[in-house]
Amino acid sequence: MNDVLKQIQKIGIVPVVVLNDANDAASLAKALCEGGLPCAEVTFRTAAAAESIQIMTTEFPDMLVGAGTVLTIEQVDKAVAAGAKFIVSPGLNPKVVKYCVDKGIPITPGTSNPSDIEQALELGLDVVKFFPAEAAGGLAMIKAMAAPYTTMKFMPTGGINAGNLCEYLSFPKILACGGSWMVSGKLIDAGEFDQIRELTREAVKTMLGFELVHVGINCDNEQEAISTAAAFEDIFGFTKKVGNSSVFAGSFVECMKTPYLGAKGHIAVGTNFVDRAAYYLDSIGVKTIADSAKYDANGNMVSIYLEQEIGGFAVHIVKK
Repeated sequence: MNDVLKQIQKIGIVPVVVLNDANDAASLAKALCEGGLPCAEVTFRTAAAAESIQIMTTEFPDMLVGAGTVLTIEQVDKAVAAGAKFIVSPGLNPKVVKYCVDKGIPITPGTSNPSDIEQALELGLDVVKFFPAEAAGGLAMIKAMAAPYTTMKFMPTGGINAGNLCEYLSFPKILACGGSWMVSGKLIDAGEFDQIRELTREAVKTMLGFELVHVGINCDNEQEAISTAAAFEDIFGFTKKVGNSSVFAGSFVECMKTPYLGAKGHIAVGTNFVDRAAYYLDSIGVKTIADSAKYDANGNMVSIYLEQEIGGFAVHIVKK
């Protein structure tokens, strides 16, 4: 898979943006980045698209900006010249797709049926847009098509919102979701960039779903771990369960048999997507320890530690 598409997969949500005035581009880009989504698909529905892309990529060089609703080769050239890193189209035009493939430009054309998927495969693609997602059958349709086309991944767009986002993203064949609920045209035109930033933050929080999973207490030895867990059992009824390296009291308290990471212990924070959580944390300046990452049999990241301690506790991000 192309590196740009791999980055989109880590971000998880691609804000689909319609800009009528290029003067709004910088403020919008700032709001998206501060909200935790350093990415945008600027649609070529307006005359301001190319200039908006140029402003975004110039003022926010680390932001991943692409062009959407691209219908012609001429628009591809115009978008790329403005700084677009990827191309998205509502349908599959073989001429446009082949042009992008030959030039090494990442493109995700719109598809909605098996015939479209077969054209995409013939053109050498392994990621396509699924559009209009909800109207074309939603997640059930994607799952049905993913069964015979095992190498294809999908970026559904159209009808995606905070209510169905996680359901889509939980299917492993979904690369990312495109959506506009956090960047509505009305908010952009009204200059409500603070609200866009907050809606973007809410979208990221919905996707990641952070919640406390358990607290780990560093004990000096096995006997202390057992007695600590027993105290929680006696007082609160949290059933004690002895494991290889720790003793749990219920599901929320882990007593380590020997001191582990963190001066006092560790706190496990659950998330829907560990790899996306790690990418998000890095984007806001919170570093993770790459060597601490663990993966399941399918190569999916299931846990990773932060570099910093909080209140004397190491912080462990884990898959819920």
